[in-house]
Parts: sequence; C-alpha cells; structure tokens
Amino acid sequence: MSILCVFHPSSPALPNKVLTHHDDIAATLAEQGVQLEHAPLEVRVRPGSAEDDVLGACRAYLDQLMTAHGSQAYTVLNRDGGEAEPVDMRDEHVYDAQEVFAVVSGRAQVGLRLGDYVYTVLCEKGDQLVVPAGVRRWVEFGDNPFCVALRVFGNDQRVRFTGDETARLFAGIDEF
Repeated sequence: MSILCVFHPSSPALPNKVLTHHDDIAATLAEQGVQLEHAPLEVRVRPGSAEDDVLGACRAYLDQLMTAHGSQAYTVLNRDGGEAEPVDMRDEHVYDAQEVFAVVSGRAQVGLRLGDYVYTVLCEKGDQLVVPAGVRRWVEFGDNPFCVALRVFGNDQRVRFTGDETARLFAGIDEF
C-alpha cells in the first residue's frame, strides 16, 4: 500500500496529512505536478540479485518505461541489507531532467520538496512516480533495505546535491 505524508518544514516529525488511498495520493501529488501511477507488475526479481540478473528480469519493463517517457538514461537501485552505498540517496538532490521512479520489487520512500511543504511517498511494487525536472528530492530505503527500483531520465542523469541536510529530519520509511 502506498502512503503519502505531507509535512510542513517546521514539523518534520509530525505530518500534517497522511493519505493511504491511491486515488487521493495521486490527486494530491498531481496538484503539485507529480504523477503517481500503479499497475500490476509481472516482473519477479529479488533485491540483492546480481546486476545482470536484475537487468535481464527488468529489460522489457525498462524498455517500456523508457519508450513511454522518451527517456535516454537509466539507473538501477538494487538494495538488500544494510551495506553502505557509494552515494547516499538520502542526501537531497536535483536532476535537470524528468525522473520516473519505478519500484520493481520491495519498497522505497521518495521525499519531495514541493512549494512550502515536503511530501514523502512510500512506493511499492508497481508504483511509478514521475517527478518533474528541478524538484528537490531524496530516496530512503530504511534500516533494512529491500528494493529494486528503476530510475529513468529524459537525458543524462546529472545529479546536483543541494547540501541541505534537513531532508534527514523528516520521518522516514521506518517511522510509518
């Protein structure tokens, strides 16, 4: 079940709004220019599998996403366990291109700064979150990560880290 929490920056531990119904979540995000779609997904891949196995299992879905969104670049997030990653996705960052964040297995939470509020979206298998270029964001997998997600971009995925560490103050995936 997807969950949307909306926070005012002055109260990062207590959301102003919590939504659990997909249509309500999608409508609330759409007001901010973000799309959330959910579709049953037949892909079966276990987080932590070898990269070649993950790409083999996801290739048709990845091609479909890239074609549908006119994307030219992608990355695969494959997390199982608490091993340190070279880049901490919890650090707030911005892309110059639209991003499609599609969960293939497991779950992840995406944080978004939209207007005067912070929106955190718990995404699960089959969820596709389309985030416009320039939106400040971060991704959290929790203390025990278990997720395979595809990120597709309209062009080269040049990331810019904002250096703003307040993203870590907002309630994370393990708090809900």
